[in-house]
Amino acid sequence: MSPESQGQNEHYLSVARRGFRTWRGDRPFWAGLFTMLGGVPIMYFPYANMHLGNVTLAMSTTAGAGSLIIGVLLVTLGLTMWFHSIVRVFAGVAAILLALISIPVANIGGFLIGFVFALLGGALSVAWAPGVPPAAEEPAPAEAAPETVPFAKDEPFPEGALHGAGIPEQPQAAPYDTTVEAEGGRHRAG
Repeated sequence: MSPESQGQNEHYLSVARRGFRTWRGDRPFWAGLFTMLGGVPIMYFPYANMHLGNVTLAMSTTAGAGSLIIGVLLVTLGLTMWFHSIVRVFAGVAAILLALISIPVANIGGFLIGFVFALLGGALSVAWAPGVPPAAEEPAPAEAAPETVPFAKDEPFPEGALHGAGIPEQPQAAPYDTTVEAEGGRHRAG
C-alpha cells in the first residue's frame, strides 16, 4: 500500500460526512428541516402542561386534534421535501398554507415558533431549484471539411441562400370568405 492511496485510509466519519453533504445538496434539505421543526411545537404545545411552582398551567384547547393534525402534516411535508424533492413546490405551498392555518387553530401557531419555522421552510422549498451539473470540458469543434462547406469562408452567401433557414414553412390560410358577411352572418345550413 502506497502513501498516495488516501481513499482507502479515510476515516469512516469523513466518508459519511461527505456522503451526507452530497445527499443534502441534491434536495431542499433546510426547507424540510425547518418545516419539520415548525411542526413539532404546533403539535406539542396543545398537549403540554407547564408547571410554575405549585401551579400547573394546561395549555390544551379545544383545537388539540387540529393542532396535532397540522403538526403531523408539517412533519410529513418536511420528510417529503427530503425524500421526494420532485414535489417540493407542492410541499412548500402546503406547508405555507398549514402554517397560516395554525395561527387560529393551534395556539397562535405554536406561540409563533412553529408558524415562523413552517413558513420559512415552505418558502425555502418553493424557492429551491436543483443545481445544474458543471459542464464538461468539450473539445473545440473541428474545422469542417472543405467538401461539406458549400461556400468558401471569405466569399458572401448568394442571395436567398439562407432564406427561411430554420423556419418551418407555414401552411397557407384559406382565402377569406366574404359570403358569410353578405348573408347577414347566418350559416348556410341554417
